[in-house]
Amino acid sequence: MTHSDDRQHRSILQSIAHRAMLDRGLAPDFPPRAIAELDGIHGPATRTAESTRDLRNLPWCSIDNDDSRDLDQLTVAEALPNGAVKILVAIADVDALVKKQSPLDDHARQNTTSVYTAAGIFPMLPEKLSTDFTSLNSQSDRLAIVVEIVLAGDGSLQSSDLYEATVRNQAKLAYNSVAGWIEENGPLPPGIDPVKGLEENLRLQDRMAQRLKALRHLHGALDLETIEARPVFDGDILKDLEAEKKNRAKEIIEDFMIAANGVTARYLATKKFPALRRVVRTPKRWDRIVELAAERGEALPPEPDAKALEKFLVSAKAADPLRFADLSLSVIKLLGAGEYVVEFPGGSAAGHFGLAVKDYTHSTAPNRRYPDLITQRLLKAAMASAPLPYENDELAELAKHCTEQEDAVKKVERQVTKSAAALLLESRIGEQFDAFVTGASNKGTWVRLLHPPIEGRLERGFEGLDVGRRLRVQLVGTNVERGFIDFERVA
Repeated sequence: MTHSDDRQHRSILQSIAHRAMLDRGLAPDFPPRAIAELDGIHGPATRTAESTRDLRNLPWCSIDNDDSRDLDQLTVAEALPNGAVKILVAIADVDALVKKQSPLDDHARQNTTSVYTAAGIFPMLPEKLSTDFTSLNSQSDRLAIVVEIVLAGDGSLQSSDLYEATVRNQAKLAYNSVAGWIEENGPLPPGIDPVKGLEENLRLQDRMAQRLKALRHLHGALDLETIEARPVFDGDILKDLEAEKKNRAKEIIEDFMIAANGVTARYLATKKFPALRRVVRTPKRWDRIVELAAERGEALPPEPDAKALEKFLVSAKAADPLRFADLSLSVIKLLGAGEYVVEFPGGSAAGHFGLAVKDYTHSTAPNRRYPDLITQRLLKAAMASAPLPYENDELAELAKHCTEQEDAVKKVERQVTKSAAALLLESRIGEQFDAFVTGASNKGTWVRLLHPPIEGRLERGFEGLDVGRRLRVQLVGTNVERGFIDFERVA
């Protein structure tokens, strides 16, 4: 008898997620003190300082997943003389309601991020805040930190600034429908036409995002494209894991957020403030990346070179676009994980190898990521010429803690995704699939199926395999509770 005969899938996965979070030192539930503090918050923060600008009249919009309710950022563009363009990114002022060392902050500090599982979301902040009072909701006045970025026509930075403002989201938009319209594969999404000037504004945003992207790639940013598996439910029954891919609407947000995070990092540096940087160091397994390129007839230099790697990735995508996501995943695994480090005034933290940027922080998602809330507090202090809200030792400890908790959260999310995958596959024991190796170490060898995009452990036949190798596997077992999916090599 399969699990689908016992209970509804969603409740099975919610129970697994809850237990997995506890096992890894995460808090799936808000403590009573945080709930008590929440009960005393009766509305969004309002303007208190005369220096807070009123920018509610601009055609701001949000672009996010169809089901997103925790809206962290809005964007708008303005054409300037000589082909220049001003980009404004408004970031929700979460610190206005969630104060340092408050019970709500203590809970956020413990988990450091919202946990997105196939069972549902375990938010870093209660939904009363993250999807309402501190969310940049449609047709709602909200306080924000605005990152102003003035770009030349080619996407190069001319000037930047940061300031506090009141903003109003004029249109809540979704990635897929906006991308379909921009890419001329779909109609104008509802919500755009009623806002005067928004249609042309979005086209301007798209043009500048593409120029930002092109400029980053000239400097060696990597064009990686992974497949994210999102659960598809029919009521509470899991029907499929659906692959999500990049599109032009996602690139608007991605490239503007990268630019905003760079401006934020440099702003703190000019104010002689420390910053919580996000870094991806030079890859330790470059030798295997060189081998992957050689298997495809391309030569990479013996030492890590982002520009050479990007040139290879572009060539590989053109040669085999259907399998490019598989190569991307292999390269990402070999690049290694990102981490948080503190850059103190006068210091020089490592940059972000994959993005080809030296100055990078996380600042654009304070409703769902604690490092962004830390950065927001540093920014507000810097803008007000106020004392540092964190001691140096405290920041260093927070950087380490955020890196560790992020790793724990990713393991929980992967475990629940694997449990969901095991639910889908438990009736298919004995079937064979095309796959490729995603991990190979003394801890085990891991493979991912080409369809459905599910990862599992290779129990037999793994000798001599390394990341990126294609092979044929047979499903030999599943364990839904533990998220285990076991394969053996058949070819």
